[in-house]
Amino acid sequence: MSTGDEGSSANSAAERLRGWFTGRMPGDWFAGVPEIGLDREEISVVGVLPVPEVSEDMTDAERAAAAEGRSRRFREQTRQQRIEIAREAEHRFGRKVSWGVICNNKKVMFTSFSVPVMTRLRQPERLVLDTLVDAGVARSRSDALAWCVRLVGEHEDTWLADLREALRHVEQVRSEGPRSS
Repeated sequence: MSTGDEGSSANSAAERLRGWFTGRMPGDWFAGVPEIGLDREEISVVGVLPVPEVSEDMTDAERAAAAEGRSRRFREQTRQQRIEIAREAEHRFGRKVSWGVICNNKKVMFTSFSVPVMTRLRQPERLVLDTLVDAGVARSRSDALAWCVRLVGEHEDTWLADLREALRHVEQVRSEGPRSS
């Protein structure tokens, strides 16, 4: 990622992105600072919306529908500004921008960037994917692989967080090391 500061760590790049988006977006969009996700191809911006006020006698289904309506309203009312901000960020940071919200603990992504990932799998691994397809869990091997990745992500949060922290430390040590010229 080129953000104008060569040799900086991934952590500081994420901090600059979070700062840039926080400063660029209207302050009344989200309750708090939005979560900024970053990988090689995409920046995701996910903010928390205030939960709609509902009466105490409303059912869980009515509360969920109210949150869904709040998310949809936000999506429609902010569309033009989000497009403008995304274009500016894509030009500045060289990555696509996707948007989402969390309302009443339900995350809704408005846009997302799907990236093809090439992989070589041996027969036992392909059989796992084929079993998921044959069982109707996934429509294709690609969907099955995405399902497996989501499952690992959901169930191994702590391990993945530790791994990311170790990688940040490695990047920091690298950036502080001797330079070759």
